[in-house]
Amino acid sequence: MSVSHVTTHILDTGAGRPAAGVAVVLSKNDAGTWRELAASSTDADGRAKDLGPEQLEPGHYKLNFATGTYYAAQQTATFFPEVDLVFEVTGPEHYHVPLLLSPFAYSTYRGS
Repeated sequence: MSVSHVTTHILDTGAGRPAAGVAVVLSKNDAGTWRELAASSTDADGRAKDLGPEQLEPGHYKLNFATGTYYAAQQTATFFPEVDLVFEVTGPEHYHVPLLLSPFAYSTYRGS
């Protein structure tokens, strides 16, 4: 299997482990409307490597993480039922967009 142009890795920092089984959707902004490109879920290591094609055209993209469903399965309350991360693809390099997650906070950065 080839790796997609955009990948993610979710660490559940509140639990101190990867966040497995989180649904993730990749969308592209087309003239103000979000169009879904791919859907996946994180593996046992908290990674999603199959989010769309190997190459994306430049533009604005969004990763949507179903964090509420993830925490509900663990019977844990969360303030964020979902997390949307919007970012810009400008070239052919790989885009890794990690998410550090806890029930009441999240953080992200441009990974490598």
